[in-house]
Amino acid sequence: MKKSSIYTKTGDAGSTSLVGGMRVPKSHIRLESYGTIDELNSFVGLLICQIQDEDTLKILSFIQHKLFTVGSYLATETETMDARAASIIKDEDIALLEQEMDKIDSELPKLKQFVLPGGSESAARAHVCRSVCRRAERRIYQVKEEYPVDNNILKFVNRLSDYFFLLARKECYKTGREIFWDTML
Repeated sequence: MKKSSIYTKTGDAGSTSLVGGMRVPKSHIRLESYGTIDELNSFVGLLICQIQDEDTLKILSFIQHKLFTVGSYLATETETMDARAASIIKDEDIALLEQEMDKIDSELPKLKQFVLPGGSESAARAHVCRSVCRRAERRIYQVKEEYPVDNNILKFVNRLSDYFFLLARKECYKTGREIFWDTML
C-alpha cells in the first residue's frame, strides 16, 4: 500500500480546488467560509476537552459532525451539488439545538445584564466557539451573496452561536463565577 502525501504542491501559487475541481484563489470567500467552520470545529474539540457532562458531550459530538458536513457543503462548487447536499442540515437538527437551548435556559437565572467571556475555562472556551461561530455565519452570508446556500445551514449556524452562549452561561453557573459587564468601569 502506498502512503498518501498530505502535500500536493498544487496550491503553491495561491490557488486551490473546490470539491468538483474548480480552481479558485485561496482568498476566495468559499475558502474563508469553510475555513472558519473548520476553525470553529477545532475550538469545539478544545471545548470538549473541558466538559464533564455526558449529555453535553453527546451534543458537542453531534455539532462537530454537522460542522464537518457544513464545511464540505461550502467547499463544493454549486454546479456539482446534488439534491442530497441540500438536506445536510435537517429541520430536526435545528430543533435538537433549540430543545437543548430551551433546557439549558430553563435551568439558568434570567439574564438582566450583559456577561463577559470567562468565569471558567470551559465557559471561556464556549465563548470562543460562540464568537468564531458568529464570524462563520457572516462568511456564509457573504457566500450567499454570490452562490446559493441552503437556508437550513444559515439557521443551524445562527442557533449554534446561541447554543454556545447558553453553554457558557451554564458552565459559569456551575462554578458561581458568571462575570457581568460593569458599565461604570
